[in-house]
Amino acid sequence: MPEYYIGLISGTSIDAIDTVLIGMKGDGKPEIISSLASPIEESIRVPLHALIKQGADATLGQLSKLDVMLGRLFAGAVQQLLKQAGLTGPQIKAIGSHGQTVFHQPEGGTPTSIQIGDPNLIAEITGITTVADFRRRDMAAGGQGAPMVPAFHQAVFHSDSEDRVVVNIGGIANITVLPKGGNQPVTGFDTGPGNTLMDLWTLKFLNQTMDRDGQFAEKGVVNNELLEQLLADNYFSRPAPKSTGREYFNLSWLLKNFGPTKTRPEDTQATLCELTAVSVMQAIKKSAPDTQRILVCGGGSHNPLLMSRMHKLGGDIIFDNTSMAGIDPDWVEAAAFAWLACKTLEGNSGNLPSVTGARSECVLGGIYQAGL
Repeated sequence: MPEYYIGLISGTSIDAIDTVLIGMKGDGKPEIISSLASPIEESIRVPLHALIKQGADATLGQLSKLDVMLGRLFAGAVQQLLKQAGLTGPQIKAIGSHGQTVFHQPEGGTPTSIQIGDPNLIAEITGITTVADFRRRDMAAGGQGAPMVPAFHQAVFHSDSEDRVVVNIGGIANITVLPKGGNQPVTGFDTGPGNTLMDLWTLKFLNQTMDRDGQFAEKGVVNNELLEQLLADNYFSRPAPKSTGREYFNLSWLLKNFGPTKTRPEDTQATLCELTAVSVMQAIKKSAPDTQRILVCGGGSHNPLLMSRMHKLGGDIIFDNTSMAGIDPDWVEAAAFAWLACKTLEGNSGNLPSVTGARSECVLGGIYQAGL
């Protein structure tokens, strides 16, 4: 019988909680048993966006209130998933909750990363041991605390016969470089914006949370002058390890780069789509020039314009999504945190220093034990 774990994550779009039930067998490979996307209501989504926008200026009252509200929401998502799967709390070994990132500052004298969605509440309401706060242990060891999923990518998507790169396009895009065989280290980093700027621009002009199927961008034409201004940001040329978030790539960042450039909203959207495609593919060609196959996951995998641009920029590289290797692209991140919870309970490391820049491997997260 496999051991069951649940993974929870809410991404930068704050539109839904992704909840995944995995089964872990003796070979250490996860199998997705059930999955669920639970919408986040506007009454929580709007103040969450406001909290993230305020950043360091947000109040403790705002933070603590949303921490509790999200904790209850995450617990409810778990209960829904259990009902859908026909299982009960005692049958689940643990929950791995990434939570909702509201602040990520890996640089400077006081590096930190804050994810909310109180794990005490999740453990108490569900009766399931919960592992949370994965990023800060890596940061305590000198790492970026991101990206956190490359160890999972290595376990699930590595090939002995071809050089692969996993591209995760959530709000922020990140890559995991998986050299064939086992003689070279796995590397990876955040390449820059994934969907976040496109989502924010769509919200601003269409009052929609995302550019579904890239339809808004399809109506526009790339403004090459604006694209060059955006790509000139020094984040794109910085060496790894590096990580970023909406604290950096946001509407303020975009607007300050307009300068004298005049463009229609749909042209800006097309340019933002091109920015993601170009920045991801430039990062791959620079850090993994021998790449034979790219496996894409995350919400950006459903944007046909973005995928077609990446494919064209990739030349002879084979493009697939992660379904090719057995994991639906929509559920890779949530499955990763279920897998990381398993690693934590086993006392095994979950970070890759070659990715995050940490001084050493670490057992990640805090364990919130189920009730007696």
